[in-house]
Amino acid sequence: MRLRVRLTDSPISHAGYVFATAVGLTWGFLLSTGPVEHRRGLLVFQGMPKWAFGRGGACVGGCYLTDRNTEHRVLGHEAVHRRQWRRYGMLFPLLYLLAGRDPLRNRFEIEAGLEAGGYLPSRRPARRRTTARMPRGASGPSNGR
Repeated sequence: MRLRVRLTDSPISHAGYVFATAVGLTWGFLLSTGPVEHRRGLLVFQGMPKWAFGRGGACVGGCYLTDRNTEHRVLGHEAVHRRQWRRYGMLFPLLYLLAGRDPLRNRFEIEAGLEAGGYLPSRRPARRRTTARMPRGASGPSNGR
């Protein structure tokens, strides 16, 4: 009989995700000075000191630790990291480090979305400018008549 050990999407990776979430909960509850919310499948700890995370925030298991970077698109990016934690468990930090510090080449940041993570400018079309309408009865600029 051959024993095959699966390390991704398995009970082993799930146990790693649970452990990482416990670490994130502890870190968040000890250091957070802002609100704690459940959004997009994440426990979002706001008011974290800037030294406690890199860039705009850090996803540790099912917890997102940040100062106040909680835009909807950013939380979507972090929700992908949560799924990566679930898939890889405690292998995720090692795999993330091996993928490199450059987010533009890091496969995990690319999968999570570089624009949503704030690594690239948004390609969303700019909002159309609307011309201001003059109130009824107001006269416009004089044209010399």
